[in-house]
Amino acid sequence: MTDPLNVETEEEPRQLRFLRRLVTGLTAVMVCGLVVIVALLVIRLSNSGPQLPENIALPAGTQAQAVTFGDGWIAVVTTDERILILNSLSGAIRQEITLKAE
Repeated sequence: MTDPLNVETEEEPRQLRFLRRLVTGLTAVMVCGLVVIVALLVIRLSNSGPQLPENIALPAGTQAQAVTFGDGWIAVVTTDERILILNSLSGAIRQEITLKAE
């Protein structure tokens, strides 16, 4: 009968040791990459977006078709083929561009 206290420890082969370290290293890299991706998603999705004025008053009879936000301005494309450039803080019209049909 063998004595459990007198266990001979075999040294594992070099290739098996290398494989174990490789798998451990790859697991660590994968966990770090996952943490970086989650952190980037949290940072990116927590952005509050553009600053909007309380009210945007368009001229009477004008309907917005599309809106674009810039740094300090808002562009509103209207259904009557005009582009209104508004101040992003006050909502006042800064410029009006009429589109010509060709």
